[in-house]
Amino acid sequence: MAGQIDLGGIHHIRLTVTDIERSRKFYTELLGFEIAAEAPASHDPKSDPSYPVLWGGVVMARGNYLLGLRPVAAKEDSFDEDRVGLDHLSFSVETRAALNAAIKVLDERGVKRGEVRELTSFGICVLPFRDPDNIQLELTSPI
Repeated sequence: MAGQIDLGGIHHIRLTVTDIERSRKFYTELLGFEIAAEAPASHDPKSDPSYPVLWGGVVMARGNYLLGLRPVAAKEDSFDEDRVGLDHLSFSVETRAALNAAIKVLDERGVKRGEVRELTSFGICVLPFRDPDNIQLELTSPI
């Protein structure tokens, strides 16, 4: 019988987006990610060995998070959590007060969001919101 793989933390997540500049601005300006690496500016994908890894996108960092954006989706496409693949991505915040403060920031920036849900059996609150491609994101705090 084969053993299990001993995993560490999640290394990175990469999201497929329709508009790299719009998504880059959302994740850097709203969520505080910084660009760690980006595809070379070239119309020739073979001009740099990193192109097949980055696909014209960027890798961003915030603390221990590495988040990649891959701009290969058709412009008219939109995320649907009911298809196979990603359902949502959740970021933690330290306190319920930080979650409440985030509501104000999202509202000021006109970001589509849901209401805070208290999941008492898990001891958390979650606040769902959407990125420019309709990808469902959440902020999670202790109750």
